[in-house]
Amino acid sequence: MEYRTLGRSGLKVSTLTLGTMTFGGAGPFAAVGNSDLAEAKRIIDTCIDAGINLIDTANVYSNGLSEEIIGEALGGKRKNDVLIASKARMRIGSGPNDEGLSRHHLIRECEKSLKRLRTDVIDVYFVHQWDGLTPVEETIAALDTLVNQGKIRYIGCSNWSGWQVMKALAVSDSRHQARFVTQQIHYTLEAREAEYELLPISVDQGLGVLVWSPLAGGLLSGKYHRDSPTARQIGGWTEPPIRDEDRLWRIVDVLNDIGKARGVSGAQVALAWLLGRPAVSSLVIGARNEAQLKDNLAAASLSLSEEERQSLDEVSRPPVLYPYWHQHFTARDRFGPADKVLDRSHA
Repeated sequence: MEYRTLGRSGLKVSTLTLGTMTFGGAGPFAAVGNSDLAEAKRIIDTCIDAGINLIDTANVYSNGLSEEIIGEALGGKRKNDVLIASKARMRIGSGPNDEGLSRHHLIRECEKSLKRLRTDVIDVYFVHQWDGLTPVEETIAALDTLVNQGKIRYIGCSNWSGWQVMKALAVSDSRHQARFVTQQIHYTLEAREAEYELLPISVDQGLGVLVWSPLAGGLLSGKYHRDSPTARQIGGWTEPPIRDEDRLWRIVDVLNDIGKARGVSGAQVALAWLLGRPAVSSLVIGARNEAQLKDNLAAASLSLSEEERQSLDEVSRPPVLYPYWHQHFTARDRFGPADKVLDRSHA
């Protein structure tokens, strides 16, 4: 397992992160998975044995049940220096303050997450989508308070737009308060819109990138093709959306051809491609069963050739909205992933 520094922080995370949205299976998350405590323990142990050191969750996953299962599975102690990331912002109750990024909501939900996780500190705490009602100054100040209290170590944002990320960073820098070290985004061969702004921002501002649903909800796993029902249709889960299915299947065809030639799954090829992209620190992977998990874990050691990367780049290339910057960004891509791309002299 390879470890990369998370943005400009000194924290080293494994290139694969265990995603736990499948833990619990309560409410709408039942469509994603329903791993109980026993299965969650097996999954966590398998990941730790493979070298994964980061577990990702959120207070909204099965209404806190995912966090509870993680806390119990780890036995109230940090086994083998396991890091935990969690999130807050989504509605978690029926009250007027049961959602958002206010000081009230963030501090309360962080303290609840700590109890469910049976820990004194959350290593990376994400604000889970933008809140247009709360001033970003209040949000950053609340996160800074939690850092100073020792309840969280690092902060990040998830599913924010480029201007939102930059506004928050400007507030942090001007007030000398805690600063995002990472952002968690959706980025796959099928969905490369992050290359327009989010990835260039990450390179420029020193943000490590965690990628959620790197296999597009299973559609890039290699198990599905044009004539088969898709993973989303089977499970009833429609996130992330697919806007051009013909393009999707062209990508899948190339994925499967490369996988067949290399004797690996299409999933491993898709994950290996992502791990070679600029600023990417780690991919958040989940699994419905142990066999699927072990297949994904193998991607950490798969290295694609330049020719294989070029063929994947071509079939998945997004429309060029900003020709000059996009060309500059893809040129920098050649220097390699994450910490090899970021110029720490500007940190």
